[in-house]
Order: sequence, then structure tokens, then C-alpha cells
Amino acid sequence: MDYIGLCIRDLDEESGAILMFKLSEEGFESFEEKENEIWAFIPESRYHPVRIHRILEQSGAEAEVTHFPEQNWNLEWEKNYQPVEISGICRIRAPFHQPESGWQYEIIIEPKMSFGTAHHETTAMMLELMLAMDFTGKKVLDMGCGTGILAILADKMNAEKIIAVDSDEWAFNNAVENIRKNNADKIDVIFGGMKDIPVDGFDNILANINRNIILEQFDDYYRLLNENGGILLSGFYETDFALIRDHATKSGFHFISFLLKNQWVAAKFGK
Repeated sequence: MDYIGLCIRDLDEESGAILMFKLSEEGFESFEEKENEIWAFIPESRYHPVRIHRILEQSGAEAEVTHFPEQNWNLEWEKNYQPVEISGICRIRAPFHQPESGWQYEIIIEPKMSFGTAHHETTAMMLELMLAMDFTGKKVLDMGCGTGILAILADKMNAEKIIAVDSDEWAFNNAVENIRKNNADKIDVIFGGMKDIPVDGFDNILANINRNIILEQFDDYYRLLNENGGILLSGFYETDFALIRDHATKSGFHFISFLLKNQWVAAKFGK
């Protein structure tokens, strides 16, 4: 899959955060923040230049557009991909990194630009929240699974059964590959959406997606979740948290806790 990369320069922190949110709603999968610039990446097939130009213009930003062929992009991505450590007990690495002893959990993720490599704040916070929970014997739904990283951690934390769902074919294939690499045999991966989930009665739901999809699916989450079950949500900004919390309450959930990093939020609710 070929990618389009936008290089956006000279935005202040607040303007950059707002722009990244708007671009994420247009299908941009990954962002890399460097000094005085932001790189945003989207599959070429999803890139609509007229709409993106309008968003940039409204934000007072200009961008340099770069085309990344799949082979070249993977090489560039691998050069800059470093292992990630979460809560001192979980290490996420690529196949080309050497394993390290001493970690309670080690997860192998093939870095192919599917959302969820733990380098982004939302994925890292979801993992951190998960590591403070007990998944032993639990039935788990990973909604919008991306690379499958959350489902894989649930498997390693002794969940009884995990269903991972994604409507993006690239993410689905990457999740299947990563699940094999981690010998996570308690995970079933489904290519599809909410209507394709074959069962209900989950003890935990993981949804690291985006604000709009979360808001649309709250009632479905409530229906799928067992009484006293828990749901972890991320993929939205601090400015959207009040809206998320309000919709969660209206759907029957109660707020438990949240994490905040660089204006991104991950939150835990209970049924």
C-alpha cells in the first residue's frame, strides 16, 4: 500500500493538535511530531486533496506533500522504529529488534503503518490501563483492532477469548500477521464492523478508534458488554472528553478513570 505524507510546519501546539484531530477524522492514520513540524500519513487510496487543502487552509497551514511507495516507506519506518516500554513491565518491539529478558510481557509488532504501534499516546495509554486490570478468564472485544496490539496483550494477560475487529483490509491483514508472530491463539480476527460481531456477552471492550465512531457505537457497546463489565476508550482529545463522558453516561455507563498525554485521552468506564 502506498502512502501520502504531509509535512506541516510552524504551527503552535494548540493549532497543531486541532489540525491533527481534523486530519484523523479524514482517515490519517499516523502522526509524527518533530521540532517545528508535523508529519501526517494516510493511505494514498484515502487521500482526497481538495478536502485536505480546505482543512489546511482553514487552519492557516501549508503542507508539503510526499508520496511514499510501500517498499520505500517500510524501509524508512523501520529506520526510525524503536521499542516501546509501558509501565516497566511490557515491551513492544519489531521483529528486527532483539528480544530482552526481564519483561513480564513482550509483544512483537510488524511496523507497517497500521494504527497501533504503541508509539502514539492513545495506544500507549490503552496498554497502560490494561496492565492495571485483570483479564484472566475474560472474554474481550477489541473494536477497531489496527495492528492487534491490544488483543495480543489481552491474550498474554490470560484472557479466555478475544475477538478483534477491523474494517480496514490492511489493518486486518497486519493484525493476523502480528497475532501469528505472538502465538496468540485465543484471538479471532474479523474483517468487518459492528454488524459482523457474532456474539455478545463480553467482559471487556477495547476501542481505540476516534471520537465520532465511539459516539455512534456507545449503545452497541452497552448491548455487547456483560453486567459489571468494563470498557476502555481512546482516540480522542481532552477537549472531547466531556462529550464522550456525557454520551457514556446517557448510554448507561459510569466513569471510572482516565489518563491524559499530550492532549490525548484514554478513559475507563463500567457497566
